[in-house]
Amino acid sequence: MFFIPGELISIVSFPGIIVHEFAHMLFCKIRKVAVFDACYFRVGNPAGYVIHENTSNFTSTFLISMGPFFVNTLLCLLICLPAYMPIKFFDIEHPLSYFLIWLGVSIGMHAIPSNQDAENVFKEAKIAIKNKNILAIISFPIIGLIYVFNILRIIWADVIYGVAIGIGIPSLIFG
Repeated sequence: MFFIPGELISIVSFPGIIVHEFAHMLFCKIRKVAVFDACYFRVGNPAGYVIHENTSNFTSTFLISMGPFFVNTLLCLLICLPAYMPIKFFDIEHPLSYFLIWLGVSIGMHAIPSNQDAENVFKEAKIAIKNKNILAIISFPIIGLIYVFNILRIIWADVIYGVAIGIGIPSLIFG
């Protein structure tokens, strides 16, 4: 493996960062949680952010934190699937297809919530579990997976995820 600075990865995959932050914002709006500030993309750490009011509603916390997983994964698949078809079925290697595959994979590789998102869910889950909240109970292994995945980014787990969703699933569907 080789090291590429995070800023360069951010620049190359900027659509995924924008969609990631949009997904946080979307779920804030859906759950009626006030947003104080948002940055959809910047070169730096973090590459984007959404600052919103704290909520003691576990479902809201879960959806806002996990929103990028749902939105980015779905968009990755929806963008890559039709782009893959001309290449697979007609041997048409049009630049538009490759552009859409890059777009979809860049969105997919930013699907996994950040450690801060996992922390937010963990903090609220510890409270919600006392009320036997089923979503809080199943969130604990999800939180662990988020932390593990974020550690594995050093070996390109985020890119592997984007490629698996954007190219792997269409390959399985269309054989």
